[in-house]
Amino acid sequence: MTEIKGLNKNATRMLTGLIMGTAAMGCIIEGRIALLAMLLFILYFASKEYVKILNHKGFYPSLKMIYIAEALLAVIAYVQRFDLVAFALTVCGIGAFMWVLFRGRQPYIANVATTMLGMIYCGWFPLHLLFLRNLESAKFHDGLGFVVLMFMAVLLTDTGCYYAGRHLGKHKLAPVISPNKTIEGSVGGAICAVIGAVVIGWYIGIEWYVSVLLGLLCTAFAQIGDLSESLIKRDAGVKDSGDSLPGHGGFLDRCDSYILTIPVMYYFCKYFVFSQDLMNNFILFVKGLF
Repeated sequence: MTEIKGLNKNATRMLTGLIMGTAAMGCIIEGRIALLAMLLFILYFASKEYVKILNHKGFYPSLKMIYIAEALLAVIAYVQRFDLVAFALTVCGIGAFMWVLFRGRQPYIANVATTMLGMIYCGWFPLHLLFLRNLESAKFHDGLGFVVLMFMAVLLTDTGCYYAGRHLGKHKLAPVISPNKTIEGSVGGAICAVIGAVVIGWYIGIEWYVSVLLGLLCTAFAQIGDLSESLIKRDAGVKDSGDSLPGHGGFLDRCDSYILTIPVMYYFCKYFVFSQDLMNNFILFVKGLF
């Protein structure tokens, strides 16, 4: 993990985080092209790091196929054509098999599987941010407030986990995958995330219990996402995904907490906050049982 000359590790991490956070928030607020450009920039480096990690394990996913899939899915997400996603994934999945067939490099099955995983993990999941940002309803003009709530919850999860784990941590959360993470740290991060979600939720005008649920979802999947990337790195025998971001490692290291959180946040907001049809149908179904 690189450091900026003249600064210690913590100062380097804070400065890099401030610059990244400011740039990201500016793109999120602006939306549309700016947000798309930010996502493509991050996906370019994150996908490259993902392939490099898998190469260390002895697998050889196709970076070109992953880039093609991400570009196609990015266009679909930008024009809000969710109905074309299945078509795009089908085409890209066939492309992954064709790449292995013509390239002929062992291990065949693993190369196809890790290529397709890269399309989803590095591309499709993060691109849900475009859908989340553009959600709208009669009550909410767009999804900006919910994106801010999510980013705040994830940031506070990381901060709470670090400090609670450092001062109170005794019981290991996942000793094999990430030995430094503790149950106490996880709980501390969850508490901080929920508090932050309630504050942002109050500001954007959503009920407190919805804010609590959103905070819990964000902190849970932020921590699962963090552990998921740790699992990939540990299996491949890699400490950091890269060294592009001083004090943070690589882009994949910095974004791992968001990768699973973004799609979960989108689907929950779409079906239970912006439109309550699914919730109402579920309630009617439950009443019908009794």
